[in-house]
Amino acid sequence: MTAISIIGAGPGGLTCARVLQRHGIPVTVYDADPGRDSRNQGGSLDLHDDNGQIALREAGLLDEFFALARAEGQEERGLAIDGRLVEHHVPAPGERTKPEIDRGQLRELLLDSLTPGTVRWGHALASTDGRHLRFTDGTAAEAELIIGADGAFSRVRAAVSPAVPRHTGVSFLEAWFDEVETRHADLSDLVGPGSAHAADGERGVFAQRNSGGHIRVYLMRQVPADWLDRAGLSIEDTSSVRAHVLKEFAAWSPRLRQMITDNDGPFVDRPIFALPVPHAWPRHPSITLLGDAAHLMPPLGVGVNLAMLDASDLALSIAGTATLSEAVQAYEATMRPRSTEIAKLLEGGAQQMLEPKP
Repeated sequence: MTAISIIGAGPGGLTCARVLQRHGIPVTVYDADPGRDSRNQGGSLDLHDDNGQIALREAGLLDEFFALARAEGQEERGLAIDGRLVEHHVPAPGERTKPEIDRGQLRELLLDSLTPGTVRWGHALASTDGRHLRFTDGTAAEAELIIGADGAFSRVRAAVSPAVPRHTGVSFLEAWFDEVETRHADLSDLVGPGSAHAADGERGVFAQRNSGGHIRVYLMRQVPADWLDRAGLSIEDTSSVRAHVLKEFAAWSPRLRQMITDNDGPFVDRPIFALPVPHAWPRHPSITLLGDAAHLMPPLGVGVNLAMLDASDLALSIAGTATLSEAVQAYEATMRPRSTEIAKLLEGGAQQMLEPKP
């Protein structure tokens, strides 16, 4: 039996494992993916100097992060729907407040820092009672402490809390653009080295530079979670989805509408969910949660940062406390008020992303 088991090999779970191992504490991470390269890890994210970077310092990986991160990615552009630049933040020379890194690069950095064999791939959790882990392939394991780092629809959370994520009323439609300097030069110029955002009160776009000549665009719309079914559409039918969405953005300039007309490959539907605020659960001596499993919020730049800070705080509490039960209690006493305060500030934030720039 491993004393500590983490469910989920995302940034939070991997950060927790790394900090634990730096303190000589054995840990096993279980993840549903069949392998580390089995799927695309998503777009770019910014790691802030007051949370995510703190966690990476405790993980001993801050210098490696800065070697990979893109300081220029901190540039932000606010656009009107006619394409005019109305807001512009250019990072100062040497600014490291929140540099960008691809999610896949961050995950590789964390995975490579762990003892080989730490992560057990192909282990999708079916249920846990706080001691036993049962996986969907019929296998099982035991642990003295189970850490739920398994995201928005956490299976671990179900063992301690009845709360389920609710749709915020906003959904994203993700579009990818490759080789943008040559194949999508105008979009590359429009977005710049960081990100660009535009909205009209009912819908918006957020375009973000990734490494390797890629841009990801998120078309943000106030629609029900099942909008595709209601419209009689299939996400695989790119041309029909594109035609449907173009009607909604009819008043926008052609330069911005290229984010809908010119993408490479299919769209990805991403309904935005959040947990009730505040979210708490009765203290459990052998189960705790971190990141989205504990406090799922709208995607406004805090999710991964908070998950990694949770992970670092929890690992340090385990390393510095006499018993696992006391460590969990101390960690939750820090994590809960912090996450509740931020969640209250971001409540309704999904709709705020649709507000136009002044």
